[in-house]
Amino acid sequence: MSRKNLSCCGSFEETYCSAKAKDIGYSEEELNNFLTDSNITTFGCGNPLAYSEVREGDVVLDLGPGAGLDLLIAARKVGPSGQVIGVDMTEEMISKAEENIKAAGIKNVEVRKGLIEDLPVKSSSVDWVISNCVINLSPEKEKVFSEISRVLKPGGRMVVSDMVGENIPEWLRENKNLYSA
Repeated sequence: MSRKNLSCCGSFEETYCSAKAKDIGYSEEELNNFLTDSNITTFGCGNPLAYSEVREGDVVLDLGPGAGLDLLIAARKVGPSGQVIGVDMTEEMISKAEENIKAAGIKNVEVRKGLIEDLPVKSSSVDWVISNCVINLSPEKEKVFSEISRVLKPGGRMVVSDMVGENIPEWLRENKNLYSA
C-alpha cells in the first residue's frame, strides 16, 4: 500500500489534519512530495521553513525533528551541496526520521542524538536553526538560545514555530518584524 498522501488522519485530500497542516504553512506539494508518513507526527505549531530564506548550499539544524518532515523539506531546499542536521533526544524519533529519510532517498540529512540544551554540533557551523514546537518543552530556554547562538555562523538565522493561535490578527501575521529577529 502506498503511503504517499497520508496525513495524521487518512488521505491528504480528505482530512481535517491535512487542512490544518496547510493552514499552518505547509503546501500541498510539500505534503505530497514524500513517500513516507513523516508528516503524521510533525504537525502542530507551524512550518518554520515557510518563514525562512533557506537556499541551496546552506546548512540547516532542526531542533527536535520528530519523524522528519521539516528535515525532508529542508533537504530539498538546500540541495545536494547543502546539509541538514536533526538533533533529537529520543531513539524512537531518531529511528522514525532515519526511516523516512531513507524512504525518501535523501542523502544530505543526518539525525544525531542529543539535547537542545547541549547540541552535538560544531560552533559556528550552521546557517539556519529551525524548530517546530520543541523549544517550549525545555525548562532551560536560556541554555537553548545560548546553544543556538553558539552553533550559528556569523549572520546565521533561526526560525521558530512554537505558537498556534486561531485568531492571530492578519496585520501581525503579515509583518515579519513583529515576530522574528
